[in-house]
Amino acid sequence: MHSELFDQVNLEIADGRQRFALQNSQMLRVSLGADVLATKGAMVAFQGNLEFHHEKAGGMGKMLKKMMTSEDNPLMRVTGQGEVFFASKAGFVNLVELTGDAISVNGRNLLAFDAALEWDIHRTKGAGVLAGGLFNTTVSGQGMVALHTIGKPVVLDCTQQPTYVDTQACVAWSANLTPSMVSSMKFKSMLRGGSGEAFQYAFHGPGFVVVQADEWDAGQASGGGTSGGPGGLLGNVLGG
Repeated sequence: MHSELFDQVNLEIADGRQRFALQNSQMLRVSLGADVLATKGAMVAFQGNLEFHHEKAGGMGKMLKKMMTSEDNPLMRVTGQGEVFFASKAGFVNLVELTGDAISVNGRNLLAFDAALEWDIHRTKGAGVLAGGLFNTTVSGQGMVALHTIGKPVVLDCTQQPTYVDTQACVAWSANLTPSMVSSMKFKSMLRGGSGEAFQYAFHGPGFVVVQADEWDAGQASGGGTSGGPGGLLGNVLGG
């Protein structure tokens, strides 16, 4: 049988020395040993003796946040020996190695990460009822995090000047940054149907923000990052 499909570029990578590796630009390959956490539904194939289990919230605090904020980014734990392949909506996969630091990620863009890493849900300050209530998942510690983006992303340096990013295009940012919410809505613009660019994250300080090449549909059920629920109401409960 002959086909360009069987060219080397499409064959499974053989280098097992890397635990997290890009099979290609849109697919992640993880070699187990140690457990990995991934977004439910992200597994597309696996080899070996692996098991998949629902990952609990890990405490009443996280469980309450997930229930009350709609930051419903359901995770599964993968255990065993073998290789597992992850992908989501043909998005581009990007690997980030944490070395004792942290990254704040839109749940929709989170693909997989080392199970030894810590994670929690945090509310974006200033993201109240009008913005729908915005929440991100913060991942910290030492290990690998895999993100997926719509199209190829750009990384912007927020150090030198204020940086504004559409909330539905924002993928992740340095956890040391504290974004605020701004609105470009003007009364005259609203009367004329609006600009379509209602809310943005505002960043300024030492750090970076990752922006994808398209926006998530804000009307879809949240896979993370956006809640259509009681964002402003829960500000005090969640420390926003």
